[in-house]
Amino acid sequence: MDILWSPWRYDYIRSNEKRESGGASDCVFCEVLQSPAADDEKFIVHRAGFNFVILNIFPYITGHLMIVPFEHLPAISQASKESTDELMDLIKRSQEILGEVYRPNGFNIGMNLGKAAGAGVEEHFHMHVMPRWTGDSNFMTTVAETRTIPETLEKTYEKLKGRF
Repeated sequence: MDILWSPWRYDYIRSNEKRESGGASDCVFCEVLQSPAADDEKFIVHRAGFNFVILNIFPYITGHLMIVPFEHLPAISQASKESTDELMDLIKRSQEILGEVYRPNGFNIGMNLGKAAGAGVEEHFHMHVMPRWTGDSNFMTTVAETRTIPETLEKTYEKLKGRF
């Protein structure tokens, strides 16, 4: 079995330790939604009826999107059918848009529920959609512990905003 270490994520994981109470007021997604800043400053690409699409500000790769319900819930099983139906539609649309814009060779789509499953924000479930390219885990990531992300979040936001 190969193990890929990602120690650069440690600062991000540690930042979430401050949010241990698990309440909506301590949730990074709820904070983003309650912030008076404009969507472009928060990298919210799209707002739908029950969910929003946002760029991951700690991306694994260019185009790393997250679909997040407005409702503060730790598990998808607690969400309404309307919310999860819309979530799935937004996942499909995200894959379609990322495919058109970036022309990747594949996608990673998934969610981590609970700390043991690797959830960085375990109190507010969310789905990840990431374009992937053959060879995108190159020597920089695996040997130098450095990710190469060739595009700024602002540029990614420009490319994806308005496409939903």
